[in-house]
This record gives sequence, structure tokens and C-alpha cells, in this order.
Amino acid sequence: MAAKCVHKGCGKVFTDPEEECLYHPGPPIFHEGQKGWKCCKTRVLSFDEFLKIPPCTKGKHSTVDDTPDQKESQEAANARAEKILAEQKAASEAAPAPAPAPAPAVPTPTPSTQAPEEPDSDDPSLEIPAGATCRRRGCKATYDPSVPRDEEVCVHHPGQPIFHEGSKGWSCCKRRVLEFDEFMKIAGCKEKKRHLFVGKGKPDGEESIEDVRTDFYQTATTVNVSVYLKKIDKERAKISFSEKTVDLDLPTADNKRYKKVYNLFASINPEESQYTVLGSKLELKLVKADGTSWPVLRSDDKWTGERIQVGRAARVG
Repeated sequence: MAAKCVHKGCGKVFTDPEEECLYHPGPPIFHEGQKGWKCCKTRVLSFDEFLKIPPCTKGKHSTVDDTPDQKESQEAANARAEKILAEQKAASEAAPAPAPAPAPAVPTPTPSTQAPEEPDSDDPSLEIPAGATCRRRGCKATYDPSVPRDEEVCVHHPGQPIFHEGSKGWSCCKRRVLEFDEFMKIAGCKEKKRHLFVGKGKPDGEESIEDVRTDFYQTATTVNVSVYLKKIDKERAKISFSEKTVDLDLPTADNKRYKKVYNLFASINPEESQYTVLGSKLELKLVKADGTSWPVLRSDDKWTGERIQVGRAARVG
């Protein structure tokens, strides 16, 4: 008899209890914007990347979840979440505006909750593989060729996941919970005709990427930038610094390329500036030439008039 494995990171339907299972035996960890599993070392910033962290343990499928018990009923968890949110709201309304805090020696950036949007529909020229899962957040429906596409109803979350002070939820709806398992069970809040199983097809040849998500924070002497692009080819990537520009030529392992010249808000020291290519992003450390506070990263970015505090991340693209 077929059953669904409840191990985290697996979720496969199985009939052979001796079949090998790849899963995460530890609970999820969310700390200071980073996301990962207690049982392995990988840490990422976005929720979508977190869901793609490969399982770290081999075992057998199971219908009994043996992840360490959080020892708290859902009713109690919901009550505690509501209490936390109420206390936060009361504190924010009562407390006077705080004075600017001294800059930390090594500030921790807070990533933007924005992420590149999924395509609106599947490319009709692409074949949907058997067992494909809907890519929209919170849906989890699998492809059934016996169901006409026009009869599919996708119930999903169009917003972004929010993790704050222990509470978890979605930006598109109000429910908040404390446990990760309960967060994953929050029902979608929007219906859409047809699921999204494969998205858009890739054009022949190399695909040009027009824009990517970018965050930055600053200290008194540096501007620290994260350019979010997966699978950057370290050997072929070219990053050039000049006094007022950063020239990026970033090919990826999956035949894409992001080329852009950033015209910077203020001058930098190109000889001292550095970059690091990571698995899901490019990190730039721009050394300020004169200690100017940057309200924006690029000179053509919209400036609201607000000066970005040292150590506070800002989404710029």
C-alpha cells in the first residue's frame, strides 16, 4: 500500500518500506536572516533556497515523523504567537523613537523579503514530467495527467514568508504560528486557475538576465553589497572596480549571464575593494574614498531622502 514519507526534505510516496530515504533528521533553524537545518551546515538567506537544501542523511522512509519534538501543542503555540505579536505592537506604539545606535564593528545585513517572481504560467511547449510538484508557495499539488489543465485550481501564497521574533507566517495573510511544521501547513490564501509545474522555457543559446535582487549595508568605511545570482561560474566571472563604477560580467553554470555596470553614488578606492563569489550570490566590499554616507547604492537609484543607517540592509534592485 502506498504511503507518503513524512521525513523532512523527502515527502515521497513509497510502497517499499526498505527503499532508501534522503532527509533532514534535525529541526529547521532560522537566525538573524539565515536559514538552514540543525543537522547540517548549509545556511542560506531566502526561503526558496532553504527548501532546496539537499538532505544530509540516508535512512528508510517512514510515516512517523521522528524529528525532535518541540513539545508544545498547536493551541498553545498559537496563543504564544498572538501574545508575542501583541507585545511587539504595544511596545512599538508606546516607545519613543530611539536615537541612532553606534555602528557595530561587523553589522549583519537583513535580506529583503522580495524575491524574483515566478512566471505566471507554464510554457505550453514544455512537457510536464510525471510527479512534478506545483512551484507556487504553499500549493504542493502534483501533476495528474488525467485532470484537464483548465480544471486545475491552485491554492497558494502569493506573498513572502515572514519569520520574526519566533513567529512564522506569510506576508499575504494574517495567520502566525511558532512551529515550522505548522507554518508549512498554513493553507494558501489565493486561488489561481492552473498550477505552475515547469514555468517558462529557456531560449536557445545563452539567456541574458536583465536584473537581479541586490541588498547593501554600510559602515563608516565600506559599502557591503550582495548581488543575488545562483551558480555563478567563478572561473569566467569578471568584476572590475573603478573610482565611480563596478562592472559586472557574471556567467552562470546553467547558461545564463548577468552583465551590468553599476554607477555608484560616491567614489570608492578600487585598489582596496574586493569581491567574493558564493553559491547563491556575489558579495562586494566597496571601500569608501571619503567616508560619505550613501543613501542609495547607485547614482540612478531613486532616493527617498532617507539616509540608510549603518548596518541596515536596503534593497536596491
